Amino acid sequence: MKIVVCVKQVPDTADIKWTENNTMVREGIESIMNPFDEYAVETAVRIKEANPDTTITAITMGPAQAKDVLKRAIAMGADEAILISDKKFAGADTQATSRTLAAAIKNKIGDFDLILCGMFAIDGDTAQTGPSIAEHLGVAQATFAKEVQYSGGSSLIVKREVDEGIQKVEMTLPGVVCMLKCDYEPRKPSIKGTMKANKTQIGEYGLEDIGLNPEEVGIKGSPTYVSKAFRPEQREPGELIQADNARDAVAKLVEKLKKDKILA
Repeated sequence: MKIVVCVKQVPDTADIKWTENNTMVREGIESIMNPFDEYAVETAVRIKEANPDTTITAITMGPAQAKDVLKRAIAMGADEAILISDKKFAGADTQATSRTLAAAIKNKIGDFDLILCGMFAIDGDTAQTGPSIAEHLGVAQATFAKEVQYSGGSSLIVKREVDEGIQKVEMTLPGVVCMLKCDYEPRKPSIKGTMKANKTQIGEYGLEDIGLNPEEVGIKGSPTYVSKAFRPEQREPGELIQADNARDAVAKLVEKLKKDKILA
């Protein structure tokens, strides 16, 4: 089985900076692997452990420092990694990002059985990139996944979190699965894995390598325009009313509201 895992570097800081185009500045900021992507990597490694002939390729789009999250993916159990990096990719929205990643997968990785992504990125929370990759590649997709079960063949079982509980669906391969937080925790990189990550050569490709035009990537290829970006003001914490019963709690609440002149 050939698995591709899409990972993303996200800022590990509250001090977010913005460009004049209202896009996030990523260069020079300490970053971590997106937590939902860690579950995607863990799921891929678990499939490989049950199916030893599996190969795992981690891929990300970003500046040179994004190699750090690719090395972490290798240290967790991925076999190889690819960085898609070009100044023309800067400012991409989810449409341009998914188009770029899909083109890189198609032209630089080729045939695949499964693409695993995190359902959300904590610096955007749109849940659009994974499903958009599936659309660009014309393959099946399963979202809000909690677990993936694969025992060989041309399909797998995905346990999805839905409003009514857990839904089990069978998905024909190739396809894309977007992972939520699972019932199991992602493994920590081992010493052996870290040594392997430091020795592994990471492939790096730019715009000319993946077969897209400048108008299809970055800000030029992004139909979404951010008119304003700001950090919400921090709210004061609420007050918890302690009482022996509901009647006394209501009485205390009414007394406080009157004291604060909120209630006449």
